[in-house]
Amino acid sequence: MPDNKCGAAIIIGAGPAGLTAALELQRQTAIKPILIEASHAIGGISRTIVYKGNRMDIGGHRFFSKSDRVMQWWLDLMPVEASAADKSELRHQGKIREVPQFTSAPDPNSDDLVMLVRQRKSRIYFLRCFFDYPIKLTADTLRKMGGIRTVRCGFSYLWSAVLPQREEHSLEDFLINRFGRQLYLTFFKSYTEKVWGVPCDKISAEWGAQRIKGLSLKAVAVHFLKKTFSRKKANDIAQKQVETSLIEKFLYPKLGPGQLWEHVADIVRENGGEIHFGLKVDRIRVENDRVVAIEAIDEAGQRTTWTGDYFFSTMPVRDLIRAIGSPVPSPVREISEGLLYRDFITVGLLANKLIVKEADGSALKDNWIYIQESDVTVGRLQIFNNWSPWLVANPNKTWIGLEYFCNDTDPLWKLSDEEMGKLAIEEVSRIGILKAEDVEDYHVVRVAKTYPAYFGSYDCFDIIRNYTDTFKNLFLVGRNGMHKYNNQDHSMLTAMTAVENIVNGITSKDNIWSINTEMEYHEDKAEAKQA
Repeated sequence: MPDNKCGAAIIIGAGPAGLTAALELQRQTAIKPILIEASHAIGGISRTIVYKGNRMDIGGHRFFSKSDRVMQWWLDLMPVEASAADKSELRHQGKIREVPQFTSAPDPNSDDLVMLVRQRKSRIYFLRCFFDYPIKLTADTLRKMGGIRTVRCGFSYLWSAVLPQREEHSLEDFLINRFGRQLYLTFFKSYTEKVWGVPCDKISAEWGAQRIKGLSLKAVAVHFLKKTFSRKKANDIAQKQVETSLIEKFLYPKLGPGQLWEHVADIVRENGGEIHFGLKVDRIRVENDRVVAIEAIDEAGQRTTWTGDYFFSTMPVRDLIRAIGSPVPSPVREISEGLLYRDFITVGLLANKLIVKEADGSALKDNWIYIQESDVTVGRLQIFNNWSPWLVANPNKTWIGLEYFCNDTDPLWKLSDEEMGKLAIEEVSRIGILKAEDVEDYHVVRVAKTYPAYFGSYDCFDIIRNYTDTFKNLFLVGRNGMHKYNNQDHSMLTAMTAVENIVNGITSKDNIWSINTEMEYHEDKAEAKQA
């Protein structure tokens, strides 16, 4: 039940962090959430794009978390549609709901609020062959790599394992320490540099510590042995002891990630919250150690002022500092202007079929495929059919998403939709995924500032953090709000923690900043303290 905390909270952004903050404020306080969204859509980069009945998941969102709180939060909103085995594993949660199985063509108008249990599969496409991701040293892998490359990778890995580890000043150091130089050069360098557009030795090692902290050849081998010989049920959804990159199952909303966030938005509005679209926040008024108001401008140039008691920001940090304006100290402003972002283009292709198939001749089962080929620009490929059959209007078609990473100043970003579509079709046919003549339609989606970068002035980010933390009623949450490459669940946890700080009168924001991918969660730390 809400406590005596009241007033209004102005929340910039209606993505996972902003919507989580809004719903948690309504659950725990009498504070009214007012969300200001620059676009006309709910969900941020977790929204679902709908094109002619086909749905696109921008970036691919596995609904999996090592936080019991986040998992339960999702299941409270969307119960699980699952197989008998999965139901047995999840029945104790009391959240399972019966829905029809996929025995006929999906109904594109269906709005059943259910989570599917999905089998995770992702591979690397390299040398026009598929390799398991993460890499497994199986006979098939060794055959595809060839004898000379295999020997080099093996000795290189042993060399890195035996010798003292190099100091990790960069992502290159981080990856070589865990995989050896040859495996790094073969399977990591090209793709990572496609994503970020800069050499790996120019990217902070913190990116690796945040995204793939527990991943290494040793971790992969240990996971394989546990999977092979463990008596633990194969349908265990929790997977709390498994490194995130190695999980084998995850939950997924029937109509894509945006379905959940649209549902949350509906609940927030039903409970008296407000969501305003098409408004860009460009001024933030501060007095001493508090934010007192924000100003936003719409597409027609009309300006609106919003006052409140608490303020949550999920907008890019660089834009936040610009909006605060003249009170900002020069060092903070300079570091903010040096923060960099990576932008993202997804090209959806609707095809009759793919050329490539599984070894048994069946359709590919991958959720996504990392494209390691150096002769194409595309970095990753999603098969939306395998996320949920309800994402595809016609179950006899294959609906894929080609992902391109770039800067908004690059020529690639400035291509027309037609040019981008032609490029995507040409590249995916060149590497043997499909035939160009089998593509029936395409759709292009551009998303700016998708990835906060761990280079530029990022090494000095603590100066910005220390400055924004001085505003007692301002909370930076979410991926862009904190300039941290958070997963969806971690963005949610930052918002949950910020609300709890308000409820409990906690002024320090250290517990918000400490939430990070593959780092210990607060509940784990609490358990350790009690032990």
